[in-house]
Amino acid sequence: MKCYKLLIFVLLFSSCKAQETKLIVSKELIADISGAPIYSSLTEEINGKIEWKEEYNYLDRIDIYKITYLSDDLKINGLLVKPKKKGKYPCVIYNRGGNRDFSALTIATGAIRLGAIAKEGYVVIASQYRGNGGSEGKEEFGGAEVNDITILTEVLKEIESADTDKIGMYGWSRGGMMTYIALTKTDKIKAAVVGGAVSNLYSIIEDRPKMETAVLAELIPKYSENKEIELTKRSAIKWTDKFPKNVPILMLHGNADWRVKPEQSLQLALKLEENRIPYRLIIFEGGDHGISEHTKEVTEQIIKWFNRFLKNNEPLPDMEPHGR
Repeated sequence: MKCYKLLIFVLLFSSCKAQETKLIVSKELIADISGAPIYSSLTEEINGKIEWKEEYNYLDRIDIYKITYLSDDLKINGLLVKPKKKGKYPCVIYNRGGNRDFSALTIATGAIRLGAIAKEGYVVIASQYRGNGGSEGKEEFGGAEVNDITILTEVLKEIESADTDKIGMYGWSRGGMMTYIALTKTDKIKAAVVGGAVSNLYSIIEDRPKMETAVLAELIPKYSENKEIELTKRSAIKWTDKFPKNVPILMLHGNADWRVKPEQSLQLALKLEENRIPYRLIIFEGGDHGISEHTKEVTEQIIKWFNRFLKNNEPLPDMEPHGR
């Protein structure tokens, strides 16, 4: 009898410990960004006082945090940006571009790119990916670190103001590639946006051979032995039939983008069309890789897309041929 009671106690204790397990290891509010390099670009002097420029007044209405969370038992660093005002807000997972330190998340990323979404009433979370920005582990450029973004749907459950029934995903460049892969691995995403997204690594290495030698070969495990397999895993153009048909995708691309040519989005759009995946493709005339010539319009399009399918629960478009 005593053994039986002891067993029950151990099971209950283990259950309680499991429930107490948290994915967020640390969350630090960045209360003062005056020391950040971006600060002078965000402010101006008015009557001898430093104030936010008009377009950045929203910085008083959002909070920016550095976070560390667990993914596959690794400690991963990232950013969290959310409205100061209490409430329940839909969420957006942002997937950064680049590799290693190139295009790593910074305070500027939080204040501008993530802040522009958070100010509209969203909880925005982003990962540095394993092996980057002080995170543990090793980057694989679209390999195991995809887990670092799919786990964020669970991490968000530990954010009081996050409405985890309404999660979108937004990625740029390599982050677009990560978004495409993630959509085939989780059913928690309700809407997606990609910009300058990589959809075909075969074309990337044809256009930019150094990407293969200096990035892919260095980061992807056993690349030379499994080249075809690994490139295909990361090339959405090869498996569009795996995309969920209930996640609308907004694709943005500049037609003057030399890093990721617009054909990457144009050709993927044709494949999405074949598979009746809901999408909208916008090509910006003269737009570079970041579509910097149309920043305001790009932001507006992103917000409108998430508002439609996250905030307003707009029904999915009818993808079957119809009409008069």
